[in-house]
Amino acid sequence: MIYPIYAYGSPVLKKEARDIEKDGDVDVKQLAEDMFETMYAASGVGLAGPQIGLDLRIFVVDAEPMDEENLQGFKKVFINAQILEETGDDWGFEEGCLSIPNIREEVIRPEKVKINYFDENWEEHTEEFDGLAARVIQHEYDHIDGILFTDHLSAFKKRLLKGKLVNISKGKVKHDYKMKFPVRK
Repeated sequence: MIYPIYAYGSPVLKKEARDIEKDGDVDVKQLAEDMFETMYAASGVGLAGPQIGLDLRIFVVDAEPMDEENLQGFKKVFINAQILEETGDDWGFEEGCLSIPNIREEVIRPEKVKINYFDENWEEHTEEFDGLAARVIQHEYDHIDGILFTDHLSAFKKRLLKGKLVNISKGKVKHDYKMKFPVRK
């Protein structure tokens, strides 16, 4: 099932998501499958629960379309993830977001991340990632903590983007995937 992607300005995007209970009422395998389907329909490489209106600590990544050698086969589901450590040199890379269409800006992040999470089979993992894999994880992890990539920008950059962001929240933006906007006038 393809979900609509919640646009900038939607309250769920600024809320810290809650853990998913292992024996609760969330079918994580089906949810992950639906999230991948939604992400592929929007040509994304990552998607978090809040982006489809769910305040749940789940995100999916498939960075293979980035066409980097070390990202081939990098497809994972992260449930109840916790970043344990971010290390290495800070480096900039232009990021975009399915919830903020047509805006890309350089974001500075540490080059390595160590993360603990459960996969869709409730198997626990603690792994380290670096480079673009780490960046995709950090970006999606931010979503489950209520943080958008624009929150990492300078006050000056945010002022420059304010009009575009307001227009996105009003649905005044070109997009080629299903979206849900917080303000429609």
